[in-house]
Amino acid sequence: MSSPSVSFEFFPPKSLEGSFRLWDCVNVLAPLDPTFVSVTYGAGGTTRQLTHEAVSTIHRTSGLNVAAHLTCVDATRAETLEIAQNYAAAGVREIVALRGDAPKGQATFTAHDDGFASSVELIAALAETGQFTIRVGAYPEKHPEAADQAADIAFLKRKIDAGATSAITQFFFEADTFFRFRDACVKAGITAPIIPGILPIENWTGTQKFAAQCGTHIPQVIRDAFTNATRDGTTDLLATALATELCDDLVRGGVDDLHFYTLNRPELTRDVCHALGVTPKARLQNVA
Repeated sequence: MSSPSVSFEFFPPKSLEGSFRLWDCVNVLAPLDPTFVSVTYGAGGTTRQLTHEAVSTIHRTSGLNVAAHLTCVDATRAETLEIAQNYAAAGVREIVALRGDAPKGQATFTAHDDGFASSVELIAALAETGQFTIRVGAYPEKHPEAADQAADIAFLKRKIDAGATSAITQFFFEADTFFRFRDACVKAGITAPIIPGILPIENWTGTQKFAAQCGTHIPQVIRDAFTNATRDGTTDLLATALATELCDDLVRGGVDDLHFYTLNRPELTRDVCHALGVTPKARLQNVA
C-alpha cells in the first residue's frame, strides 16, 4: 500500500507570536512535499489582508503550491474579484472558494447588496477568468443550515458544475462517514475528487466546541478515551493514534489524498504523516 498525498491548512497570524508559529508550522511540514497548502479567512472575512499577506509570503519564500481561501462575506463582487486578481498577479493560482461564515454578531449569512449571493456564484465568476484551480468545501455530515444531507450533496454538485475541480470535506472521526458520503456523491453524478479533511485533536475542549458548531458527530468511544487520556496526561498520544488509524482506514478504502487541518500546530500532523509513511523529501529554503 503506497503512502497518500497530503495537503495542509494554515490560518493567518494575528500577532508577532502568531507569525512565528505559522512559519514554524510551514518549516516543519513543507519537507513532507504537500500537494498544496491553504490559508484560511477568519470568520466574517476578518483576516482578509492577513490572509493575502500570508499566502503571498508562503508562495514567495517556500516554493509551496498555495491555495488562498476566498469568501463572499462583506465585499462586493468587484472587490472579491480584485482580491482574486491580486493573487493571480502574485503567482497564486489556486483558490478555495467558500460562501463564508456570517460576521460576528450576525446569526446567518447575508449577502452584500453588490456581492456574491453564494459560493456557486463566486465559483462561476472565478472559473470564467480561466486563471485558477478552484477547490470547494464539502460536508460528509449534514451542514447545520442544510435541510438534509441530500441537499448538501445537491449543492456540492452545483459547485462542481460551476467550475470547481475538487472538494475538501469538513473533519469527521469515522472512516465510514466519509465512505458513505463518497458513495452518495458518486450516485449523484459527482466525479470530481473529494479529499477527506483530517483534524488531529490538538485541543480536546476546542474540538468539542468546533464539532458542535459544524455538526460533526464525536463517537462516544472517543469521548471516553479523551476523558481517560486527559486524566492520564496522554492526550497527544491518543490524538496521534486516532488520527493515524482514521487515515489508515481511509487509505485502505481507496483514498489517495488527505488534507490536514493543522491549526498552526504542526507536531501532531507531522507525526501522523510519518506513521503513514509520508516522510521528509526536501528541506525548505530559509524564510526571510
